[in-house]
Amino acid sequence: MKTYLTIIFNSEGSSPSEVRDQLLNMGFKVAQGNYDFVYEWDKNNVSKEELVWFADKVHSALKNSNVYFTIETI
Repeated sequence: MKTYLTIIFNSEGSSPSEVRDQLLNMGFKVAQGNYDFVYEWDKNNVSKEELVWFADKVHSALKNSNVYFTIETI
């Protein structure tokens, strides 16, 4: 499974490189195309609880950075 992340930056918030570094520290990789970052899970089945936990973790990592994000797991 993969979790894709799209970021919307705000000129009053953290710089793109600061956000990138924060997400790379979480295990995301920079992506090209429709998504900005991708996280590749080690297993094929991830529970809904794990997905919510991971979304909470992303939220905490980006807190106070003044960015919006969307998250999609396929």
